[in-house]
Amino acid sequence: MSGLSKRKLYLVAGVAFGTFMPVAGEAATATVSSAQKHYRIAADKKAPAPRQAMPAALQASSHPEEIHVGGRQTNSVFSPSTPRHSTTQVTVVTGAELLKTGQTNVLSALAQANPAITTAALPGGGASSFVQTMQLRGQSPDDTLILVNGHRRHIGANFNANAGTNWGSEPADISLIPITAIDHIEVVTEGASALYGQDAIAGAVNIVLKRDTHGGTVNFKNSGYYAGDGQALDGSASYAMALGNKGGYLDLAAQVTHQLPTTRGGDYYGTLFNDARNATADRNVQRGLGLPKSTLETLSENMSVPLGHGFNFYSTSTFSHRRANVAETYRANNGNDIWINPSLYPNGNQPYITMDQYDFETDDGIRTRKFGFAWDAYVTFGRDQQTYGTKDSENASLTGAAGSAYAYDPTQTSFYDGKSISTELTTGLRGSRSFHTGLLPKDINLRFGAEYRHDTFQMTEGEPNSWSGQGATDHPGNPALAVSNTDRDVYEGFANLDFYVTKKWEWTLGGRVANYSNLATVETGSVGTRYNFNKRWAIRANINSGYRPPTLGEISYFYSAPYPGYVVDQLPSTSALAKSYGATTLKGEYSRSYTIGIDANPVDGFHLAGNLYYIAINDRLGSSASFPVTSGNVYGLGNVTSLSYYANLYNTQTFGGDLTADYTLNTHRYGKFRFAMGINFSDNEIRSSKNNLVNQYTKEMVLHAAPKNREQISVNWQYKKWSVFVQEMRYGSITYMAAPTGPGSVPFEQNPAFITNMEVDYKPVPRWTIGIGANNLGNKYPTRVSSSIANTQQGLAKYASYSPYGFNGGMYYVKTSLDF
Repeated sequence: MSGLSKRKLYLVAGVAFGTFMPVAGEAATATVSSAQKHYRIAADKKAPAPRQAMPAALQASSHPEEIHVGGRQTNSVFSPSTPRHSTTQVTVVTGAELLKTGQTNVLSALAQANPAITTAALPGGGASSFVQTMQLRGQSPDDTLILVNGHRRHIGANFNANAGTNWGSEPADISLIPITAIDHIEVVTEGASALYGQDAIAGAVNIVLKRDTHGGTVNFKNSGYYAGDGQALDGSASYAMALGNKGGYLDLAAQVTHQLPTTRGGDYYGTLFNDARNATADRNVQRGLGLPKSTLETLSENMSVPLGHGFNFYSTSTFSHRRANVAETYRANNGNDIWINPSLYPNGNQPYITMDQYDFETDDGIRTRKFGFAWDAYVTFGRDQQTYGTKDSENASLTGAAGSAYAYDPTQTSFYDGKSISTELTTGLRGSRSFHTGLLPKDINLRFGAEYRHDTFQMTEGEPNSWSGQGATDHPGNPALAVSNTDRDVYEGFANLDFYVTKKWEWTLGGRVANYSNLATVETGSVGTRYNFNKRWAIRANINSGYRPPTLGEISYFYSAPYPGYVVDQLPSTSALAKSYGATTLKGEYSRSYTIGIDANPVDGFHLAGNLYYIAINDRLGSSASFPVTSGNVYGLGNVTSLSYYANLYNTQTFGGDLTADYTLNTHRYGKFRFAMGINFSDNEIRSSKNNLVNQYTKEMVLHAAPKNREQISVNWQYKKWSVFVQEMRYGSITYMAAPTGPGSVPFEQNPAFITNMEVDYKPVPRWTIGIGANNLGNKYPTRVSSSIANTQQGLAKYASYSPYGFNGGMYYVKTSLDF
């Protein structure tokens, strides 16, 4: 960070905290209007005991709020919830609903509960397999803003350089938050960057953590797949306590998940051995198509402490550690594969990439009421470090023209490949206030703020043996040319107004300005309106502009990916070599979107919401096509045969719509029924592209890697000690391509599919629940990839690796939970 940037950081932090620290002897009292009545989203849990008294200044945000047709919600900065502009649709998924899916991963659970979100079980090959990513309304994972308690969450250090649904993305990873820490998740299906923050081109996801003052839960789950593999153990717990007697709280949560691998790849196609063993050899040797073996440990804390004089200190932190092993291309001892040392692996070699990840974030601040305003001053720091290695491998580089000897230690099987590290330091100040005027029928609500952010991204060099020559099989380490240490400063300010021109007609206006030290100054805006015909029916409309800058990883990441018969390197767009192949300076994505929607409660207990939307994105970012390289050694890239880089490739447009509905039926004899349905449709089109930088593969990843449509219906029946949940989901078709170049780059259509999920729970005693369930009850597999395509990948590509409902078939589980 430059000296100038440091001085600016200290100045902003000093203003944020120094302005509001109590002065000795100051009365520091605040006049607070009476709290608006709020109520919790209906959830399958017991009613909480009365909370301890809280300061009046914080009472308005003591419960999550429900969007309903008849009224507008408070937008105080005291609330950890997303600002609830009723001109914008916000869908709420409760923590109980997440647990009901049977998923232990937060992202998988959210995608199963909300049809606007899709996520692939294996979103890409190689290092892209480490982290699941989400696509909201069919857009890039980077086009969704992730918030925790209303504040931006840091992104991860893993740039997804391998081809797949997350190709060329570097998003935040919400699976690093314990699922038991979550009170509810708010999904904003509106491209309102001006209202919620830059990057929210497709929308925003806000994870609101629990703020309880007592009680807790312990959960255990064991799962496995019908095929007999993929056993997993998951344990999670949460505990809450009061801090003092004035509304302070501390919520702790932890989760540990151990996942054993699955394997669904096809038998090896081709010659395994160049001797008599080939005729009788077992060809079930490839492990590259399956869930990787992984262990994930996560911790979280969420606390608030009244300090006196109207000040309240809060802190939210998460810590996680993940280890994972991802199978790479199988290397046969057939005399034709340069990536294997036959003396070291006489029976063939299945190499693995390893990742050891440490992720941490803390968000600390002070809230108070001063000068008639509600204030929130905060500092957030997040860091993600991913250490990569290769095991069960070798560096098979030969010396001399005759290849008579190995250039490196022929007995070395494990390599250190380097690290990727990303950090975000944010400090900001937000304020809000309601103004009463005699000109308008209701109060004007103002929300404003300023924020400074310092982003960094770093890649370190691997050990020389990992990258020298042709490098380690099957994942060469970071060479010297990959080493980078980049940073940027971001200054951002925003203001939002919410007001009524009549008692039934509401308007929302938003504006945001952001300056990026390595890019430009960008302005975005939002205009929304809503008309309430009565307490049951309302319509709304929005016009938004948005912006999403390239991440530092997207600008400077290097990656080498060996495939059967070829090697593709992802180069930084800033490198001289990439520029010689047409790379230019990256720009941000600009968007505009239009939405019209309806909210309705036709009868008591029945809720309905629908939207039609259009999203246009200019200068959409993505990985380029692979360009052939005559000799990688000329550039110090070993045996690379082709290369690609990140660029502004497309102008796209998306036409879509969604519909959600739910109805709750209470009966005296048969218990309680909750029926729900959801439909989402999104059609991506390319308006124009840089044809010299793209090909059919890169276009298909934008257009058809995620299904155009998703539909689901569910019923949750509660009767005395029993609870039954049944969900039916339909996924539309996708287009799969096995490779970005070569004979495997042929489109294959995966057919639509119906997936059934079911869970049955029983409470032997009020605080103890046992359950059994299944995801993909009918053991549905994706359409089998044609052998002509699969055989180009040694027969591995039996199913589409990025199938939206996975490729592992049915999964069963048993679980138990104890509340206290």
